[in-house]
Amino acid sequence: MALFGSKDQVDKVNSGNKKGTWSDGIGSLLLAIGVALFIRWALIEAYVIPSGSMLPSLLIHDHIFVNKFVYGLRVPFSKQWLVKFKQPQRGEVLVFRYPQDESTFYIKRIIGVPGDVIRYEDGNLYVNDQKIEKKAPSEELENSMKWVTDIPGGTEDYVHFVEMLGEHPHSTLLRRGFYHMNVGPITVEPETLFVMGDNRDNSSDSRVWGPVPMENIIGRAMFVWLSCNETLPVLTFLCNPLEVRGERFFHSIH
Repeated sequence: MALFGSKDQVDKVNSGNKKGTWSDGIGSLLLAIGVALFIRWALIEAYVIPSGSMLPSLLIHDHIFVNKFVYGLRVPFSKQWLVKFKQPQRGEVLVFRYPQDESTFYIKRIIGVPGDVIRYEDGNLYVNDQKIEKKAPSEELENSMKWVTDIPGGTEDYVHFVEMLGEHPHSTLLRRGFYHMNVGPITVEPETLFVMGDNRDNSSDSRVWGPVPMENIIGRAMFVWLSCNETLPVLTFLCNPLEVRGERFFHSIH
């Protein structure tokens, strides 16, 4: 049996329901915003690759996720660590605040950790007086070169090889007949990292502007979640859906 009250009683009930709906909606929105901010602050954050300094490992217009939790947690809106979990390792791909302009974010590969002696000579990398081994790329890695465009001189002017740095073998490019910047020996100071781009002759890195302070670390690059050859003409931060590189989706960054 349905029970009905007076009109005033019904209006009061309906008014209460509307207030509850609005307050619930606002609460849910604030919760969602809070969760999103927490994830961005503590866990992962998205970035877009703007240049070719990490070719062929990372392409221009690769959209990547960065693991911000792997090295530790910071005080929100500061560079102070709340807790540290692990130290960055040689060969990892790092996103960090550019030491000469901390409003700009860079991505490079860690070449040296504190105490390492780094030397770069005639296109060869030496870590602690050990020459880092180079190998021919696998067929899969060689095929990745088809995505490399807009590189000075064209891909035929470059040598593609795999550098065995710790547990992180990775593709590297050297330009044929080009003057390779010689650097070192340099001892990596405490609480700093020596970083370089994989596109060795087209990268401004620690060879030019020095080491990266540990406090400038943002996180370690994880994988590509979106990639495209071109962006939209006006909204340049968005991929052109007609120029998407589907094979790059969920490509792990080594």
